[in-house]
Amino acid sequence: MSPPLPLPRAGSAPQGAPQPCVPVATLAVATVWVDGDELEIAAIRLDFDYDGAVVRAGTRAAATPRIRRDGPAEVGARRVLEGLGAIDLSCLDDCDTGGAVDYAVRLDRDVHALCGFSAYALPQLTGLGWRVAVAPDYPWQTVATEVPLAATVESDPERPDWFSLELGIDVDGHRVDLLPALLNILDSTSSLDQLARTPRRCIAVPVGDKRYLPVPPERLRLLLAVLREMYRDKGGKLGAPIARATALAELGAALHDTGRPVRWAGDTSVRDRGYDLALGPKPTAPVIAAGLAATLRGYQEDGVRWLQHLRACATGGILADDMGLGKTLQTIAHVLLEKEAGRLTQPVLIVTLTSLVGNWQREFAKFAPGLSVIPLHGAGRHDRLAELAKHDVAITTYPLVWRDKEALAAHRFHTVVLDEAHAVKNPDGLAHEAIRGLEADNRLALSGTPIENHLGELWALFDLVNPGMLGTAEEFKSSFRVPIELHGEGRRLDMLRERVRPYLMRRTKESVAKELPPKTEIVRAIDLSGAQRELYEGLRMAAHAEVRQQIRERGIGGSQIAILDALLKLRQVCCDPRLVGVDAARGVTDSAKYTMLLELIQTQLGAGRRILVFSQFARMLALISEGLLGHGIGHVTLTGATPDRQKPIDAFEKGRADVFLISLKAGGAGLNLTSADTVIHYDPWWNPAVQAQATDRAYRIGQQKPVFAFSLIAAGSVEERMLRLQRKKKKLADAIFADGGSAAAGLSEHDIDDLLAPLG
Repeated sequence: MSPPLPLPRAGSAPQGAPQPCVPVATLAVATVWVDGDELEIAAIRLDFDYDGAVVRAGTRAAATPRIRRDGPAEVGARRVLEGLGAIDLSCLDDCDTGGAVDYAVRLDRDVHALCGFSAYALPQLTGLGWRVAVAPDYPWQTVATEVPLAATVESDPERPDWFSLELGIDVDGHRVDLLPALLNILDSTSSLDQLARTPRRCIAVPVGDKRYLPVPPERLRLLLAVLREMYRDKGGKLGAPIARATALAELGAALHDTGRPVRWAGDTSVRDRGYDLALGPKPTAPVIAAGLAATLRGYQEDGVRWLQHLRACATGGILADDMGLGKTLQTIAHVLLEKEAGRLTQPVLIVTLTSLVGNWQREFAKFAPGLSVIPLHGAGRHDRLAELAKHDVAITTYPLVWRDKEALAAHRFHTVVLDEAHAVKNPDGLAHEAIRGLEADNRLALSGTPIENHLGELWALFDLVNPGMLGTAEEFKSSFRVPIELHGEGRRLDMLRERVRPYLMRRTKESVAKELPPKTEIVRAIDLSGAQRELYEGLRMAAHAEVRQQIRERGIGGSQIAILDALLKLRQVCCDPRLVGVDAARGVTDSAKYTMLLELIQTQLGAGRRILVFSQFARMLALISEGLLGHGIGHVTLTGATPDRQKPIDAFEKGRADVFLISLKAGGAGLNLTSADTVIHYDPWWNPAVQAQATDRAYRIGQQKPVFAFSLIAAGSVEERMLRLQRKKKKLADAIFADGGSAAAGLSEHDIDDLLAPLG
């Protein structure tokens, strides 16, 4: 369409020139005959007003001798109309207008094109100084752009966790409900993308008799896309869970893009909540708790700020940071902030893996000693359940949350935190059902792997933290899983990302590398249980008695063999009972640390990591190798018995295996393995310098990625006690098993008693 031509305005002609004229366009329905057929079309009558004297377009100059007509201006006006798409009927053969009209807007009755002319051409004519009139019975009139849209949001009295939406516009003093017409367009449109690609300037949405709301196709696509994601009741009304309040922000953006004002009414707090969630937390919000015994890194402060933001918006979310980025610490800092702000009037419930209960207790004690923490695990947990309300934090496990569901259901929690939340990715599981029934103001899931196999796992987690946000499982499958997983629909993937964006925070190690030190060390404490725990205690009591007897008879200096033997056996039990050469260990086949290692390796491989596993026990590496083969995980091994040392090194560096098992003695020094970015110390070496040297096989010049070093220790055992002693006594690093030194040198009798104390 060519641009409108400029039209001379009143008073622009010089003295003695023709009189200024004002074009007058009258829009009406006219009957014309084309090729003998009678048609009703949208047409325009064109006149020119010369200071009150109206001259019909096409009238010869001789017929108006007393008017000094402006011929060029009249010709220019005609060109303006034709530039806007109007058709000069005098140019059509076999067309009889009866003299009533001069131009056809269109020869068909395309409502969208006709409303487009009304909406866009008529304002241009008015802007050029034309007078424009529309016949009262003209059937393709449009609502003026200055008329506002009205969006009304109300909480659902029958479903407090839902809101309803009405969308209307005032026409001739009456409120017209827009939703029926919009939903009708939505239902009759097979593809919103195709709708947006139409060459029409607008889509005409009916808003009453002879009146239409013109909406640009792309803006209508955005609007309908939001409405499609909401839910309709049998009456056609729209609604959604409160957790989907962000849809109101999306709706507001789509309505704003229509070019007309929007007025919100009803329960505006729901709308404000949606906008707050969509915009995210304020970057200046304070997040440092006074009682936190830790310094948060920048990205961790952002994480705590986000958790506080979710709480303020009364909604749940998933903290999906990579393993090792401090999800536990961020959660503890968040809980402590709630306590210090006086909002922690009900306890927080942590649900985690059985092996991590002790780890959570230790982390709370270390970073937030001012919080009262109670474990709902082990003997006496039912008695502790009765005291739950007296504590700030309670910790239970996924198996127990089902067994204790009735007792837990009697309480309301400030927040339910699901640690390692991928453990409940099966929506049909008993733990998932029990957690779904817990009463809580907020829900938070922690998982570095919220999606391991398919999108259904993401739905399962959101079903726990924000029920209904992603619809039912079947709705989610048809709306997202099938289009994305089977058909690769990028727009649906973008829509899902946008849907979950306000409720999910994901930072990878690479994305925060600038804020991380080059090397991050993580101690993973693992609880011993069952027969393994009983074996440890049995050997510990016998060893402790033997060592004390030796010390009484020979003193510490003469008791080193007994001390070394006791420590060795206990460390072997911590690693795997199959290492211990005593009759009592033969029937013990379970190892908590062995199980944790295999899970950790699979998780790291799934994240694209390349892994070094160190142990001082070659036999332990053989057991790990058997487990990896059982899981179909290829690997190479280097021990003192490896005949060709370079062969496994080359195989790893060339990418033929992503896991390298290395004995500490054979590979603790002299290797350059910068293709690895994850180091796992299966059994901690007593001298931290030796362990650090092993880590440096990956962390050295040439390494391009952040290195993460995991140390696996049996919680409360001789391993953890040794690490605690190392922190208290720096000289202990050189005293126990130091190269060229005595293993027991520098140990006091009190130290020996502490090392051989019962499991904590």
